[in-house]
Amino acid sequence: MKAKEIYDISMELNTDTPEWPGDRPFEYALSVTKEQSGSVNVGEIKTSTHLGTHIDAPFHYDDNGLTIEKMPLEVYLSTAQVVDVQGMKKIDSKDLPEPEEGVTAVLLKSCSWKDRTKFPESWPVFGESIAEWMKEKGIRLLGVDVPSVDQETSKELPMHQAMNVNGRYILEGIVLNDIDAGVYQLAALPLKIKGAEGSPVRAVLYK
Repeated sequence: MKAKEIYDISMELNTDTPEWPGDRPFEYALSVTKEQSGSVNVGEIKTSTHLGTHIDAPFHYDDNGLTIEKMPLEVYLSTAQVVDVQGMKKIDSKDLPEPEEGVTAVLLKSCSWKDRTKFPESWPVFGESIAEWMKEKGIRLLGVDVPSVDQETSKELPMHQAMNVNGRYILEGIVLNDIDAGVYQLAALPLKIKGAEGSPVRAVLYK
């Protein structure tokens, strides 16, 4: 069997991974060393659930929304189309191509987050029409290579709410700089955290 080409589109989690302003920074440490235990090293992590590459559950922006352990897993194991939107300050449905047959996820490549050790000062605005377009086209998941589908200062979260109303799902913080536009298989499964509103993922594309 021919080996699959696998492309890691995840941010590495370390002390340089920038958290959302005011959120909890990432920390990993050994809580027990092999010397202490006599057999193994055991680590612990402290982190926001929205750090690096992660998914949002609807409960993040809707008190009655689904939590992570109830999310439909097939959404995060799908055929994805990478769309190049570099240079655009605002992206609407009119800017998106007709999805290829079988595609159920669209990943937008803006390459606007230049330094992944710093929280970006700005990123493109995503128009609410994208959520309606996704529903019409049968696209269930939107992936973006920036911290959020809404702007940092937004309290109304219009894009999150549009996605929720239309029953669409969100993947944020992916890394697409070295990925060509085209169709891939996507795996970006969340951890099964009961009651959680988000989860880090190890997102990969493969062919």
